[in-house]
Amino acid sequence: MDPNSNPTKLEYFDDMQKLRSSATLLFFFFQVEDGRKVMILESTIFHPQGGGQPSDTGVISNAKFRFIVQDVRLKDKIVFHYGFFEDSDDAALDLEHLKGDTASLCVDESRRKLNSRLHSAGHLLDICMRSIGLGHLEPTKGYHFPDGPFVEYRGTVPQNELEQKQRELELEANKLISSGGKVYVSVVPYDQACELCGGCLPDYIPKESTPRIVKMGENPGCPCGGTHVYDISEIGSVKVSQIRTKKGATKVFYVVGS
Repeated sequence: MDPNSNPTKLEYFDDMQKLRSSATLLFFFFQVEDGRKVMILESTIFHPQGGGQPSDTGVISNAKFRFIVQDVRLKDKIVFHYGFFEDSDDAALDLEHLKGDTASLCVDESRRKLNSRLHSAGHLLDICMRSIGLGHLEPTKGYHFPDGPFVEYRGTVPQNELEQKQRELELEANKLISSGGKVYVSVVPYDQACELCGGCLPDYIPKESTPRIVKMGENPGCPCGGTHVYDISEIGSVKVSQIRTKKGATKVFYVVGS
């Protein structure tokens, strides 16, 4: 079977709170360089690394095996689950006969929730940048790893304003968190996505596409493929540790608390 002929259905796209499901096994790869194996399924609830968000981890299993998922990647619409078989003799496992079996998928809940809180906090800071008079800065990317979470913007802030804007940003973010608000996710036609995002979308999104839009409360939305909290209040709290401007870009570093 050619795995590239079967795009993986991304269940987390529709239900970000889903941590358990079942799926049909389609393909096993030989060992990769570090000794791990790769598993491909018809569908998955595991979020792959991407968009600045680390991958989910967890377990895929049935009565014949228990596969520990250590990393997940998306390539050409196929999700690759990297890991190893726990307490199993690989030689005794007939991988060919496992194809077509149904397996249970279980995502590590604590890791998913932390990643969702960090990812949501990054979007919340984007919203708050407009509220504190830095709406002229254009969001370019956000990362949760490996050096800690930050969001980056095209444009600069005067050096003598950085500390004040840092305080204002943290205050505004925590004010929105305390107020709460449902987080909506929808896949919609391009024109409708533009409306949800305040009138425009980034240039990299094709006009014939149907983007996935995340909207936090009544604030303008943004295109995103990651996982998020169900309500803004679930972020907990945000500490803005630093705002740094250098070479035409501004980085906002932050952490989330309980």
